[in-house]
Amino acid sequence: MNRTDKEIRCYFKNIFGFHIRHLDPYRIALTHKSASVRDSVCGRLNNERLEYLGDAILGSVVADFLYHKYPLEAEGVLTRMRSKLVNRARLNMLSRKLGLHDLLNTCGCDHSVSADGNAFEAVVGAIYLDQGYRKTYKIIINNIICTHLDIDQIFGEDDDYKSRILIWAQHNRHKIQFETASQGGDRNAPYKVVLKMDGQVCAEGLGRSVKMAEQAAAEKALALL
Repeated sequence: MNRTDKEIRCYFKNIFGFHIRHLDPYRIALTHKSASVRDSVCGRLNNERLEYLGDAILGSVVADFLYHKYPLEAEGVLTRMRSKLVNRARLNMLSRKLGLHDLLNTCGCDHSVSADGNAFEAVVGAIYLDQGYRKTYKIIINNIICTHLDIDQIFGEDDDYKSRILIWAQHNRHKIQFETASQGGDRNAPYKVVLKMDGQVCAEGLGRSVKMAEQAAAEKALALL
């Protein structure tokens, strides 16, 4: 469903607390690839490029925030914490909580489980293009992280996704299998793990070790379930 320009402006003023300067990036950020529009110069317009940009901006802001909030934590701890804050399940949740799901133009068709989180990243990219980095930083910290996330609770969450999916499967009488394969012939290439449930592929994960790839696949499967 297409929203009017007035509705988009009101939404960003009410939820994020700023006035939009240029509407075009927001229109694109709220356009799923299934509803791509044709442009004589750029070809198909949808939110995939803005998603790429927003992912980088969001990662940078969260990394800086955690660096200063937890000055005594080691690099590995901060990296895991950042991953918890910006993983696909968390971004999907935030997108729905903030109402972005209702603004997303999908041509009335079903979209993938990651579409809401992708739209969230695309919106971050649009805000950056429209407002600049410093304003975007403040919006992400004040209107998203400090308002909608309990950082200390998330910090204490169990991130052993493999154990969690195995316990869930046992409780619900499903069979889980992890199948491992190295990516190509490059010794430095990441490992790929396929998680199957009852013989059907449920999720895939990549990692520098088999264990990390299994955790990545299990995390994706839990987000789907």
